[in-house]
Amino acid sequence: MIKKLMLAVAALVASTGIAFAQVDVNKADAAALDGLKGVGPSMSKMILDERAKGEFKDWADFQERIKGVKGKKAMKLSEAGLVVNGKPMEAAAAKPAKAQKTSAKADANAKPAEQKAAM
Repeated sequence: MIKKLMLAVAALVASTGIAFAQVDVNKADAAALDGLKGVGPSMSKMILDERAKGEFKDWADFQERIKGVKGKKAMKLSEAGLVVNGKPMEAAAAKPAKAQKTSAKADANAKPAEQKAAM
């Protein structure tokens, strides 16, 4: 009985250690990429095919070259342990497009107010 409990605890500890291991997109093989949550065989093949053309410089380069990996998806992959050149994705880098939309809305709202003030 105690042996089974010890085995279960050892398996749990081993599995949590594997879950938090970092996988560098420029060094990993297909098996390591497939082991990440959110990466399947088709995505790992796409990553390896693109990497054969040249290493990924940073997260922006990775997102540009891998179809279907944009802000939220890239952030989830980073949280799962994927890194590019040893660096996880920063939260600010995941939302550059949203910041531009917000500033565009602010500019649109400011223009009518400026027009009213000019009258």
